[in-house]
Amino acid sequence: MPLLLLVDGSSYLYRAFHALPDLRNKDGEPTGAIYGVLNMLRRLESDYKADYKAVVFDAKGKTFRDDWYPEYKAHRPPMPDDLRAQIEPINVAIKAAGWPVLTIDGVEADDVIGTLATTAAVHGIETLISTGDKDLTQLVGPHVRWYNTMSNELLDAAGVEAKFGVPPERIIDYLALVGDTVDGVPGVQKCGPKTAVKWLTQYGSLDQIVANADQISGVVGQNLRNHLEFLPLGKKLVTVVCDLPGLPAPTQLTATPPDLDTLRETYRRYQFRTWLAEIDGADAAAGIPAQTVGTPTPPPVEKLAVRYETVLDWNAFERWLKKIEAADLTALDTETTSLDSFAARIVGISLSVTPGEACYIPLAHTAPGVADQLPRDEVLARLKPWLESAAHRKVLQNAKYDQHVFANHGISLAGIEHDTMLQSYVIESDKGHDLGQLCTRHLGLETIAYEDLCGKGAKQITFDQVDIERAATYAAEDADVTLRIHNVLHPRFVAEPGLSRIYHDIEMPARQVIWQIERNGILVDAEVLTQQSHEMGQKIMALEAQAYELAGQPFNLASPKQLGDILFNKLGLPVKKKTASGGPSTDEEVLSELALDYPLPKLLLEHRSLSKLKGTYTDKLPRMVNPQTGRVHTNFAQAAVVTGRLASSDPNLQNIPVRSEEGRRIRTAFIAPSGSSIVSADYSQIELRIMAHLSGDERLREAFAHGEDVHRATAAEIFGVTPLEVGPDQRRVAKSINFGLIYGMSAFGLARQLGLERSAAQTYIDRYFARYPGVARYMEEARQSAREHGYVETAFGRRLWFPDIKSAQAMRRQGAERAAINAPMQGTAADLIKLAMIAVQNWLEKFGMQSRLVLQVHDELLLEVPDNELMAVRTHLPKLMGEVAALSVPLVVEVGVGPNWEAAH
Repeated sequence: MPLLLLVDGSSYLYRAFHALPDLRNKDGEPTGAIYGVLNMLRRLESDYKADYKAVVFDAKGKTFRDDWYPEYKAHRPPMPDDLRAQIEPINVAIKAAGWPVLTIDGVEADDVIGTLATTAAVHGIETLISTGDKDLTQLVGPHVRWYNTMSNELLDAAGVEAKFGVPPERIIDYLALVGDTVDGVPGVQKCGPKTAVKWLTQYGSLDQIVANADQISGVVGQNLRNHLEFLPLGKKLVTVVCDLPGLPAPTQLTATPPDLDTLRETYRRYQFRTWLAEIDGADAAAGIPAQTVGTPTPPPVEKLAVRYETVLDWNAFERWLKKIEAADLTALDTETTSLDSFAARIVGISLSVTPGEACYIPLAHTAPGVADQLPRDEVLARLKPWLESAAHRKVLQNAKYDQHVFANHGISLAGIEHDTMLQSYVIESDKGHDLGQLCTRHLGLETIAYEDLCGKGAKQITFDQVDIERAATYAAEDADVTLRIHNVLHPRFVAEPGLSRIYHDIEMPARQVIWQIERNGILVDAEVLTQQSHEMGQKIMALEAQAYELAGQPFNLASPKQLGDILFNKLGLPVKKKTASGGPSTDEEVLSELALDYPLPKLLLEHRSLSKLKGTYTDKLPRMVNPQTGRVHTNFAQAAVVTGRLASSDPNLQNIPVRSEEGRRIRTAFIAPSGSSIVSADYSQIELRIMAHLSGDERLREAFAHGEDVHRATAAEIFGVTPLEVGPDQRRVAKSINFGLIYGMSAFGLARQLGLERSAAQTYIDRYFARYPGVARYMEEARQSAREHGYVETAFGRRLWFPDIKSAQAMRRQGAERAAINAPMQGTAADLIKLAMIAVQNWLEKFGMQSRLVLQVHDELLLEVPDNELMAVRTHLPKLMGEVAALSVPLVVEVGVGPNWEAAH
């Protein structure tokens, strides 16, 4: 039969834009979506030789569904500017490549595709619909198939039922029940995919579900009854129209010869060198520079016929054990009962030594009717020598988590040679690094989502409740793609020594230390926190009473609406800025400005601060003490912050305010056990020292070299006096400038911070740059480097990317420029503290010390030190941390000791 290819162009657009790196040409124009759409079309043409074809786009403006339901797609975010800029070039290039393009006013692409596919079937033409939109699976039938180019997923009717749990003719009913959040179509509240499939399986159709609505029990049953009035409209909204008038016949959708002149111009402008070479030869493309922002163009996707095995007997296990023992590198992954790394227990293990080939060893699945599994304890005992062998090299995705899980079973995982999450983080720190994102970005594949197996929200099940057959495909795929992603990413480190140093010498060794710190945990005094919580509660109640008195009436201090009414209507305070909806803002910035002149905003800020501390720390921390260890174990995300800093969570121990009395009191609850002390080692003025090093400014370097008070020295330079003559106000101005410039502060910001006229603030900044020309030069060079390359680098070679550096929006572009100035300092400081962690941990292990690292907070390391090791630790810490790098200014480390964190800091 003839074949018609119908491409959902709108789906292609968004998927290409969000999946690919922020590619740009030499003029800073975004190119990622153009490349992605054209690449998918080229791949589709290569795989399927079609007689007829078309790319269908949504038209601008409203459609008939907006008339049916005004909320339809009403809350979709606006199209990103960088995507909008690529729409016209994409249309031009698609047409030049010979594809018919359809955009019908007032009609969605789905309905055009539905009508064409239905008409084609009548005329004996098979249709392949290429899209990522699940709604179009309702069209699948004897002559229509659904194909996702990015994941290579091809579905016929049986495939649709296997994927969604219902056949194509019930997809409309399914969508009406679960809703479509993207299009703003509400479903039955709390009715997720599993519930929808259950109801449709039991009752057969939506009509029968409605007819039996009174028989469905529970909260979700009541939600269904509450939703009955909307269901007919919901079903109408998600139904693809298949009888649009006036469309061309499928046989009219024939390809035209490529317009080589237009393609040549497009490929040159957007720097698609490989494609240009196809037209004019390699010599013609040789002069085209590489794209200047983002990561390189992804490699072509290697299509693999995957072979995944479920290991259910000892013969298969022994066969895989021999494979991994002989392998040079093995991808390893665990499936567990929990995302909490200390609570998680192993449900199964997946392994891969060859791309496209993997196994899953189920060990603790509890779903009804599951096959017999190998005993977990015995399997782990047989695997333990290999798992604990440093000689058997392993690659994992987020290895720290799996290392905790194995430790929960008494296994010290060793031989962790690579971590694909950290590889991605070093190469492109501004992107996401979970496994699904890496697969999309680097393999052009979409993996099975965890939610597809376990569901979402309150109804989510744990992995041990998933049946083995479905779990095995998901788990084996994880190990397989981890190995394949490593094979794509690791060659980058071979080719780029700077990135290699960050990955091999900093991130991977730091990963092991971070795991150790998390494992150690820190001791907290729950009784002290409980007492503090009670005292804070009393203060909060007193502040509320004072607020009612100042307002002249009781009100909800946590309600922005009530607060706005009190401040701006009743009390008549000036409105400083407005919210997106047009109402007066009561955010912290506004309250801080009003607090300078009015008592109620000042009191409100204090109330907010105390309430946050109470809810986040004094109430919560005692409940987070691990019952097995008696300690609090924070999680440090190593690949979350663009600059390289660690991010603490569950609980966040990095944001306890050190400048407020209440914050300092909370730190007193972090204690050392009997016979030990807390030791704090903190880099002094680290970012200013890094500024002196990076800028090469002689005066700034000299101040640090001679151990001067750098703020006093700066004040002396700005005000033309000797350091001894500098007064407190002058030093305050200098300190604000020193730190403000690090963060790209303008004269306006400095004026507001110091309460000065803007002209006076500008004069101070001008004097600063006149006396410290190296700083001015560094700032301009940082901006220029970011504009030219799309990134800046730390002193150690870490790349910090700024996708907005060439944004057409001035505010985004200027924000990126300010960040480009600060990022090398923050990033270098992050590199230094990681190197310090590695050096300290290596020293502790080398000499068999009982002291242990228990926390890292920005530029500070916290250790728990037995009394008999205190002298050695105090003596060696400054030397160890001060000598991790040779900067042009000395690294000064301040060490404090005390029974708790606050006393040591």
